[in-house]
Amino acid sequence: MNQRSHYNNSDVSEAVRRLRTLAVCSLARMYLPQEKLFAFRLKRTSRGELTEGISRRYTATALIGLASEDEHIAAEVLGRHSREDVCGRLIADCEKSQELGEIALTTWAARMLQHTHAHKAVDTLRLIDPTKGIYPTVELSWALTALVVNGSKATDMVHAKRIADVLMGSFKPESGLFPHNPSRKSLFLLRDHVCCFADLVYPIQALSYYHLATGDSQAAKIACSCAERMCQLQGLQGQWWWHFDVRTGRVLERFPVYSVHQDSMAPMALFALFQATGRDYSESIKKSLRWLTNPPEIPQSLIDMERNVIWRKVTRREPRRLVRGLQATVSRLHPSFRLPGLNMIFPPVSIDYESRPYHMGWILHAWPGDFRKKSV
Repeated sequence: MNQRSHYNNSDVSEAVRRLRTLAVCSLARMYLPQEKLFAFRLKRTSRGELTEGISRRYTATALIGLASEDEHIAAEVLGRHSREDVCGRLIADCEKSQELGEIALTTWAARMLQHTHAHKAVDTLRLIDPTKGIYPTVELSWALTALVVNGSKATDMVHAKRIADVLMGSFKPESGLFPHNPSRKSLFLLRDHVCCFADLVYPIQALSYYHLATGDSQAAKIACSCAERMCQLQGLQGQWWWHFDVRTGRVLERFPVYSVHQDSMAPMALFALFQATGRDYSESIKKSLRWLTNPPEIPQSLIDMERNVIWRKVTRREPRRLVRGLQATVSRLHPSFRLPGLNMIFPPVSIDYESRPYHMGWILHAWPGDFRKKSV
């Protein structure tokens, strides 16, 4: 039996142990103590790996991952700062923000950490009222999870129900997918039939947590339907493809394949659904990790133990996002239309040599210290 066809529980444990080690190491490299924030990314350059920019969203995601870790692991990442110190900075900043994603992720982190000022983050999320704006599915899902995930008692379940209703109302049962934006108003008419992998993962996770918090059976039903379709669409060798046609539930464009999808985003959504409903998706999760360990498109893994980093994605050798744009445009004319021969013209053999803190945060969130209790 070859390596690609055999991936057992001990392989999963070893892979996750390596992922957790790299996540903690990478987060420590990307934390900027002078800013009390995480960098936007770590990028390979001719001078070695360098950090670039700052990101409050990624800082919040890192804190979500660190929330379930022992104090010594948080100290290994944050040094002299505590998780509460960094979260306090985010809460103060988000009171002046109009970005739903930043506010939602900060609220999620604050509630998981049971921060003293978690109620301020909840108040800010309530004031922006995402149900009245035009916000993407991903950000609405973060907002729902922020209000219903286990954590601080500071929350707003009335508001959570309104967000859940918007998400559930946008679900397309004929395709089993969520749209990129629940609102029908779109500035990109050639792309309003396109959704991405994140548009599946985060609603599954959010509605699973909502079901756990409220017992809402419709939320569980929709989350299960989307998860079933997502797993049906998974590549034969474990790939989670990138773009889909929300009208038909078919893959629109396969690449890039992101490492974060493989090792954390898909697992954390499917684990949340398992917790909520008992549905077991362990085989899909094993396939997902197997691809990351041994991707067929490239001669090496995205897990780079020599440099202590997990690289971002396998992508096509193409001008920036060309194939995605072409497939979106052609398929808009008719759901069955695709441009053939693109794998030969633009082969998926390139590696994106960067890493971002949110990826490391999601690894720790998906696979906390007691990960062996997970259904794999």
